[in-house]
Amino acid sequence: MSASGATNGADLQKGGAKGKEGSSPGQGGAKGEAAAGSGAAAGTGTAGGGAKPRSMHLVMFSLMVAVLLAMLDNMIVGTAMPTIVGELGGLEHLSWVVTAYTLTTAASTPIWGKLGDMFGRKGVFLTSIVIFLAGSMTSGAAQTMGQLIGFRALQGLGAGGLMVGAMAIMGDLVPPRERGKYMGMMAGVMSLAMIGGPLVGGTLTDHLGWRWAFYINLPLGAVALAMVGTVLHLPKKRSQGRIDYTGAVLLTVGITAAVLVTSWGGTEYDWGSGTIVGLSVLAVAALIAFPFIERRVAEPILPLRVFRSSNFSLVAFIGFLLGFVMFGSMTFLPLYQQSVQGASATNSGLLLLPVLLPMMVVSVVTGRATTKTGKYRIYPILGGALIPVGLFLLAQMDVGTSRLTSALYMAVLGAGMGFLMQLTMLIAQNSVELKDMGVASSTTTLFRTIGGSFGVALMGTIFARHVEDSMRESAAASGQSGSGPASKLADGAAQLDAASLEKLPEQVRAAYEHAVVSGTHAVFLLAAGVTVLAFVAAWFIKEVPLKDAAAQSPEEPQDGAPSAEAAGPGADAQQDAEGGQGTEPTADGSTGGGEPTAVGGRAGVGG
Repeated sequence: MSASGATNGADLQKGGAKGKEGSSPGQGGAKGEAAAGSGAAAGTGTAGGGAKPRSMHLVMFSLMVAVLLAMLDNMIVGTAMPTIVGELGGLEHLSWVVTAYTLTTAASTPIWGKLGDMFGRKGVFLTSIVIFLAGSMTSGAAQTMGQLIGFRALQGLGAGGLMVGAMAIMGDLVPPRERGKYMGMMAGVMSLAMIGGPLVGGTLTDHLGWRWAFYINLPLGAVALAMVGTVLHLPKKRSQGRIDYTGAVLLTVGITAAVLVTSWGGTEYDWGSGTIVGLSVLAVAALIAFPFIERRVAEPILPLRVFRSSNFSLVAFIGFLLGFVMFGSMTFLPLYQQSVQGASATNSGLLLLPVLLPMMVVSVVTGRATTKTGKYRIYPILGGALIPVGLFLLAQMDVGTSRLTSALYMAVLGAGMGFLMQLTMLIAQNSVELKDMGVASSTTTLFRTIGGSFGVALMGTIFARHVEDSMRESAAASGQSGSGPASKLADGAAQLDAASLEKLPEQVRAAYEHAVVSGTHAVFLLAAGVTVLAFVAAWFIKEVPLKDAAAQSPEEPQDGAPSAEAAGPGADAQQDAEGGQGTEPTADGSTGGGEPTAVGGRAGVGG
């Protein structure tokens, strides 16, 4: 710790004590605790003027390992999906292997964020890793599709805390102006997982079996637990209030009911059936009641004040659309490549490189450019333009499309997603007051995962419907009975992997390839139309200057941090002179009087 960092930490802890003593419990105590937490972090030299400790790189690396854990799983499972369905059966349940994961991830994300704010991010972060690993182990041992879906839900519950925990911790430690560089690195790791995940998943599926697509998480998770537990040192945190259980239940019920409507409507049940109508009413009622509850509770699970910033609302909406596209494309591109282009699970992973390499390169370059220039508005516009173009091109693929042509189409999509991957999180964190850093991280992640849940459910429903309808037409045209190969494929009872398709009669295999093309055409065309809205929304983003100081969470001073008394009697006067009157501008240019501020790298208490 540098001398200036120690002085800053002592000054601010003293300022925190003054805030607690001189104000009401509802306001001054919060101010003081925020300042105390900022002082502890400033003492490490991570904010503003102090030199960053050497351990910062290890901290960031440990966070990246945890993010790698979550991202790698999605990519591995996506590539192994045809083989999983081939062994366990049930084309109609294909989307639920992903939907169960993304659904519980979405529902638990705001809860994990709130628990981190209340009880400290490190312990909550480690807990989420343990739950994720438990879900991975049980998913690998699943014997039926129903068991796999259930265990994937448990896995998603843990995953909900991985991404939001890593992003919130980064938001605590790194100023927004510098955060672009680190988020670019994080995006590079995520893209690396997307590149290596399909390859690893395909290799494991071909040589060891699909169960190792889940078991591979265990050694990687052990590394993440060890690194986070030993390298990451955050200030202690005391609970400041009660968890908003009512809001959490309403949000969970609303999301679950809405996804069930998109998944079951037109397949399991008619759109006008009592089940679908009832679920629709339940989703609408829960989501309407949710904001009314959030306005009345002391500690809302999702404070509505963050949506007052137009930038925040816009990037949350864009993040929703990004999740819609990303989860959907990674699910159905391997199906097309294995079923139509004849790729094995291993080759399918390699064939996804054209969408993943541009995503990684663009994300890293964009992050560094944002850190260097402080400008970012143009990037969401570029991403919003490229994504629908890429999806429209993918919708044109047919049974005769070459791998080179499909690779070029995927590269356009990948470049578009690269412009948005991490920039949406950076804009969201920069658009809220410092006290809402954790909320901004969890809400942005929530919208992206909700988008993924809706996207896979809706696209899976449309895909299955087109494939089954096309195969039934082929079976009827060929005069096959209900037990024929085409009829079995239409009912989702046959295997889907490339090896099994090779054993089918030529006529049936050709019919199935056309059916898959019909399904992918429909889902990519739908996604292209939906993501045009992202391009429109991106034009309304404002170029709000990136803050130069890190946002510190209101946590208690870390053990061993210098106390105010140890800093000497001059600490109080120095705090009053340097930080006592500062206010932090919000995204709209107003000042948040009374909130923790950052002036010249030193946090203080606004007047």
